[in-house]
Amino acid sequence: MIIKKQKLDGVYLVESKPFEDKRGRFSRHFCREEFNKAGISFEIKQTNISENKKSKTLRGFHFQTPPYAENKILNCMKGSIYNIVLDLRTKSKTYLKWQSFELSDANRFVLYVPGGCANAYMTLTDNTLIFYCHSEFYKSSYCKAIRYNDPLFKFDWPFAPEVISDKDKNIENYNIKNKFF
Repeated sequence: MIIKKQKLDGVYLVESKPFEDKRGRFSRHFCREEFNKAGISFEIKQTNISENKKSKTLRGFHFQTPPYAENKILNCMKGSIYNIVLDLRTKSKTYLKWQSFELSDANRFVLYVPGGCANAYMTLTDNTLIFYCHSEFYKSSYCKAIRYNDPLFKFDWPFAPEVISDKDKNIENYNIKNKFF
């Protein structure tokens, strides 16, 4: 595994070194030992799969607040997504900054998102499949969200979303006075 630090503090992009033979391809999605060597402590408490039928489907920005702030590991198992991570940690040197990534079944990148960062993605192809590992259990009363087109952040999405939940569509713009972390 090649674990690369990104411009956002604590965010990593992971490339697996796949093994291929006549049967097909094998690669690691997560290895605690490799992550620990990179300074990442991660305990999986929950896994989720997100299936999306249509291209230009938008999900996010979602996160949980303390004491249930969660680290996430995600990758796109089928199709392609444009993923954005937003840093909401007030003590981070990249506070209120964001970074985008393209994750796909072709590049097989794995993205590590630390607690205190919000995550969102837009599908670039029909029939995408995203696999998530979470370091905390889902706690609805600690779930928060940031609006996908909040003018404060000037997110650069590749397209206008065509499929988006009412919940994500109707989130109020971020108030700079909010301190989640």
